[in-house]
Amino acid sequence: MDSLHEIIKLCLTTGLMVAAPIVLTALIVGTVVSLLQTVTSIQEQTLSFVPKLLACAFCLWLMAPWMLEQLGALFELLLQRAGTFTP
Repeated sequence: MDSLHEIIKLCLTTGLMVAAPIVLTALIVGTVVSLLQTVTSIQEQTLSFVPKLLACAFCLWLMAPWMLEQLGALFELLLQRAGTFTP
């Protein structure tokens, strides 16, 4: 039962680590664009969406090898420990 809790904790931690760069990129770009819109009084909806989309796509392109490495290592660990899980 203890190993199952360890695996669940590892899965959640890995999921948060893999999602964090994209979420933080969207947060930072969204904040900067909102400040820019407030200062310039431009309230265009697409102005806030397009930069976040492009920044997140670039972040995903840049971080994809690391993300896949983390997910692959987790998958290998799950396959190694698959036979040890007991109800």
